[in-house]
Amino acid sequence: MRLADAIAGDLAGQARLTGERRLASIFFGGGTPSLMAPEIAARLIETTRRLWPTDGAVEVTLEANPADAERFAAFAAPGVERLSLGVQSLDDAALAFLGRDHDAATARRALDRALATFARVSIDLIYARPGQTPAAWAHELACAAALGAEHISPYQLTIEPGTAFGRAAARGALAAAGEDEALALYETTQAVLERAGYDAYEVSNHARGPAARSRHNLAVWRGRDYVGAGPGAHGRLTLAGARVATVGARRVSDYLARVAEAGVGFAVREPLTARESAEERLLFGLRTSEGVRWEDVAPLGLASAHPLIVELVDGGWLAATPAALAATAKGRPVLDHLTARLAAADAPAHAA
Repeated sequence: MRLADAIAGDLAGQARLTGERRLASIFFGGGTPSLMAPEIAARLIETTRRLWPTDGAVEVTLEANPADAERFAAFAAPGVERLSLGVQSLDDAALAFLGRDHDAATARRALDRALATFARVSIDLIYARPGQTPAAWAHELACAAALGAEHISPYQLTIEPGTAFGRAAARGALAAAGEDEALALYETTQAVLERAGYDAYEVSNHARGPAARSRHNLAVWRGRDYVGAGPGAHGRLTLAGARVATVGARRVSDYLARVAEAGVGFAVREPLTARESAEERLLFGLRTSEGVRWEDVAPLGLASAHPLIVELVDGGWLAATPAALAATAKGRPVLDHLTARLAAADAPAHAA
């Protein structure tokens, strides 16, 4: 309860900083928020609605594990209307490999309950697992699409140094998917979900029509302001005309202390330069089908006539309109490479 008190206090403190803004969405994410008591969710929803007025419906999303299905109705009661369910796989061996605490049957039952409880349901899946073939992934993905969720987020497995997977890979006990294998699996993802009626409105997010898209995530990708409250929570706020990056203290004890002392839980409160903000907009915006507006990347010196833009458009990697720059189907699988080149296109030169 002390943590819930601190998050509520942090929200109030940030409301004082932001002044009058309009509330569009509430997102309970990070870790496993479905483990918290539903009454805490109810309190934080009520607090947020009281602090920021709204012009219309507010999208309230909860990330959840299939093992917490018994609690779904209790979360729906105070206003959670969109559930993001961590299915991850429909293969028991894959779930065991990923260290999940549910099996495929539990995931299917949880999804059935979610569809009966919430207005909107999304599922997360992980692919590019060791030894996974495009044919096996296509079958698993088609089965998942047939289960009824209107939104699917397939994420490629990444092997990070310092993690259990990273250590296993370092000693040769785990082989990550190579570039060609990962590309084949990515292309399989696009083809299967397109046939099933989902549009890829972001690299890892597919929805059956605009209404099924995550309004919260779209706001982040479009560079809108968002409050991050809780240990380690990230936020982006426009304060006194500057774009400010915030991060809550990661340790719970530190977070509690910061809220008590300063009224907000920030461990980081850093104004971004125009260039840093533009780089962030480029990174997020190119991941979406709508792309990024030219005015948002102007601090990087990018415009439709820039030689690099012309080169990448002519090569079929990017598409340019008078309003925006977007990645093509050919460009999406190599976005890391493209964004790195674009961000450095007019980077200031440094003397050796």
